[in-house]
Amino acid sequence: MKISTRGRYGVRLLIDLAEHQGELSTLAEAAARQGISLRYLEQLAPFLKRAGIIRSVKGASGGYCLARPPSEIVMGDALSVLEGDMLTTEPPVTNSENALQRCLRVMVYNKLNAIIADVIDNKTLAQVTAMHGEEPMYFI
Repeated sequence: MKISTRGRYGVRLLIDLAEHQGELSTLAEAAARQGISLRYLEQLAPFLKRAGIIRSVKGASGGYCLARPPSEIVMGDALSVLEGDMLTTEPPVTNSENALQRCLRVMVYNKLNAIIADVIDNKTLAQVTAMHGEEPMYFI
């Protein structure tokens, strides 16, 4: 599984909006702060808005903000809106898989899917933004 630019930039937009919570931000401001393409954000914002993750306010002093508190926005929800299904492999369409294919699915792919789901479905935007700026600790 590889998260595309679409997913990475969309998550960066959400983090930017979370860091500037309580104020409206234009996409141009968010793009400048994040160092990413405004045109790309203009393509992503409607998907996040339709999903109820962000909201927009029109007008001269308008902009975008999170539709819910960061503690209620799960990273898995945002990534599934931006990326689609986050599974490593699709479940078999028919019962035509052989023993080796079934073994790979059960012992490898299903476990990978469970680990990925465990990570992205248990991290909120608030948790991610709280870690932003912290230096990682290394233990030897």
